[in-house]
Amino acid sequence: MDKILEGRTALVTGSTSGIGLGIALAFARAGAKVMIHGLGEPGQIDHARAEIYKVLNEDAPYSPADLSDPREVRKMCGEAQKALGRVDILVNNAGIQFTSPVEEFPEEKWDAILAINLSSAFHATKVLLPPMKEAGWGRIINIASAHGLVASPFKAAYVAAKHGVVGLTKVVALETARTGVTCNAICPGFVRTPLAEKQVDAIMKEKGLDAEHALTDVLLERQPSKRWVEVEEVAQGALYLAGPHSGSVTGSSLSIDGAWTTA
Repeated sequence: MDKILEGRTALVTGSTSGIGLGIALAFARAGAKVMIHGLGEPGQIDHARAEIYKVLNEDAPYSPADLSDPREVRKMCGEAQKALGRVDILVNNAGIQFTSPVEEFPEEKWDAILAINLSSAFHATKVLLPPMKEAGWGRIINIASAHGLVASPFKAAYVAAKHGVVGLTKVVALETARTGVTCNAICPGFVRTPLAEKQVDAIMKEKGLDAEHALTDVLLERQPSKRWVEVEEVAQGALYLAGPHSGSVTGSSLSIDGAWTTA
C-alpha cells in the first residue's frame, strides 16, 4: 500500500472498535502514527492496540477520555500532541445513540448525545486547529451520518447532533479555506459493526424474521442498496480526505450510504 500519510500523525476518537478502529488502521497502513481513543472492556482496548501494533510495530498511544467533559477533551488533545509531537489529522468519530419519542426523550440522554457527538468535535477542533494553521497543513474529518442530512423518527438528539456536525464542518472549512487546513464530514449509512449487527439479532427476535429480512426489510429499509456499508469503505473515504490529493476538498459531506440520501 502507498504510504501516502508517511510522516503524518493522527488522533482518531472512538477508535477502539468499529468505524474508528477501521480508520485508525487505514491511516497506520498508509504510514501515519496514530493515537487511539475510546471506552470499553480492557480486552477490547488491548485488541485495538494490538491491531495497530501489527501495522506500525510500535505501541499506539491511547486515551480513555470522557468526551462529555470538555476538560477531558482538551487533556486528550494535549496528550496526543505530546505523544505524537503534533496532530496533523483529527478524526472526530466518537458517538453514542439513544432512541425515544421526543416527548419521552430523557433529558440526560439528550445532553450526553449532544456533548459526545457534537460538542466534543468543537472542543477538539478548537485545541488542534491553531497549530495546524500555523503549520500550514491539517485535516479535520468529522464522522457525521446519513442522519446529518436527513431525519428519522425517535432519534431527536442523534439527528440534531449530526446535523450540527455537518454545520460545524462547513463553518470550519470557510474559516480555514486559505490556510492549508481542510475540514470535511463523512455521512455513512448503516455500517456493519458488531453493535449494528446486534440490532439485526434484536429485530429477528422482536419480529420473528430471519436474518436476511430483518436486515433488508427493517434495518436497511431506507438504504436502497440493501446491503451494509462496510467499515473499510468509510475508512478509505477518510484516507482520501486525509491524504495529499484532497487539498481542494473542504466543507463537503461525503455520503457513503447506498443512495439513502439521494432521493
